[in-house]
Amino acid sequence: MMKELTVDLGSRSYPIYIGEGIVLKIASLLEKNGIKPTSPLLLITDDHVAAFHLNTVKEKLEQGGYQVNVHIVPAGESTKSLASLEQIIRVALEAGLDRNSVIVALGGGVVGDLAGFAAASYMRGIRFVQLPTTILAHDSSVGGKVAVNHPLAKNVIGAFHQPELVLYDTELLLTLPPREVRSGYAEVIKHGLIRDADFVSWLNEHADELLALDLDLLGHALYTGCKVKVAVVSQDERETGLRAILNLGHTIGHALEAVAGYGVILHGEGIAIGMVGAARLAVQLGRPERIHTITKQIFQRFQLPVVIPAQLDTDAIMAAMMHDKKFKEGRMTFVLPVDIGEVDIYEELTTEQVRAVVSELKQEGLLCG
Repeated sequence: MMKELTVDLGSRSYPIYIGEGIVLKIASLLEKNGIKPTSPLLLITDDHVAAFHLNTVKEKLEQGGYQVNVHIVPAGESTKSLASLEQIIRVALEAGLDRNSVIVALGGGVVGDLAGFAAASYMRGIRFVQLPTTILAHDSSVGGKVAVNHPLAKNVIGAFHQPELVLYDTELLLTLPPREVRSGYAEVIKHGLIRDADFVSWLNEHADELLALDLDLLGHALYTGCKVKVAVVSQDERETGLRAILNLGHTIGHALEAVAGYGVILHGEGIAIGMVGAARLAVQLGRPERIHTITKQIFQRFQLPVVIPAQLDTDAIMAAMMHDKKFKEGRMTFVLPVDIGEVDIYEELTTEQVRAVVSELKQEGLLCG
């Protein structure tokens, strides 16, 4: 059974389809949503995903009459670069993509961000479709944030460019390696921590089945997580206020990714540590200790890291956070929990407060070996 959500952005609203076997219906779903097979289409994926899913997706599109051009990029966070963007633009030009063409992103968050930014940039913006193949991408594929990285900071070269639709075939997730599965659940848990305490309890109860990729439970988890993000994005598309709550854990997490070297610490691993750090900051500001306890326990339940690797340099981590878009005027803006399922935005944290938490998490990392 296919579930559907709608990102409500007026004339730019778009659907999210979640369920098993959606790829088999891709051509009809594109047609249904106004994407006709009249202009060349560019399908972008990475070399890991291509081995499992490219032929099926390409075949189903071609059966629907679409002229499909394919561009395969190396898997991994380092692919989100200006050099990769330039390659895509060259491929698009050589394939004859026009203003009515569509880019289809078949992959995880890296492919979605890169392909989406290429779509936003090419001819000042063409349409694109998200076809996520990771659990993590249930977050990144929704909301229109597209970007590439700079060596000093993540996602600082980007745009807001909403997809035409998101096609989330849960069967594509069965080929994920275990570490990617665990990493993906960090964003699912995040949505519970910011808006839905009951969902956090449900995740804790069903962790073993979810890690084993029970498709019924996975579909429910993805639908519930996407539902939280849809509600937030529909109210604040360009992060002028409310949408910032979706950054829970990301300030520390992005810094850890950058300092370790993109791909060494996976995104979900980084933000899991970041959310534990945010909970610890909240306790220091007077919130109940149980917030930190529950946050740490849920990530441990999903076998995700909760400490900073001791070998990472504290000064480098702090410097990376200074490049974060949420750092301004000598103060650090953090999303912090006020309870499980509720967060607030704090704009007056000092670097000393944040450094203290980073040091504590590193010390725990040292003790953990």
